[in-house]
Amino acid sequence: QVQLVESGGGLVQGGGSLRLSCAASGRIFSTYVLGWFRQALGKEREFVAAIRWSGDSIYYADSVKGRFTISRDNAKNTVYLQMNSLKPEDTAVYYCAAVNRGYYYSGSPANFDYDYWGQGTQVTVSS
Repeated sequence: QVQLVESGGGLVQGGGSLRLSCAASGRIFSTYVLGWFRQALGKEREFVAAIRWSGDSIYYADSVKGRFTISRDNAKNTVYLQMNSLKPEDTAVYYCAAVNRGYYYSGSPANFDYDYWGQGTQVTVSS
């Protein structure tokens, strides 16, 4: 069983930065994929970024490429999402998710069926 707890959300002005953290409890193997998703009010949840726990694969949505950076700290069992140059359209509840996809997998982490989800953290970007 894996539990995920997000933190680091808040209110920031446009152009500012925030770093979200996702602390995982339980055993995270190198075959796990950890993803960040977001859901704005009245909109569907969308993929933001993902990283394989081994660190050898990283994925980003086009809308955040060049602005967001996903990373992980194995010793702390934590995944981070560094968000720079924030825009009002980045306002959403951000969720961390995890799934064990094995050593070899195909497809996009945007479409995986994640088994574990955090409770979410609110990010609000003012204009």
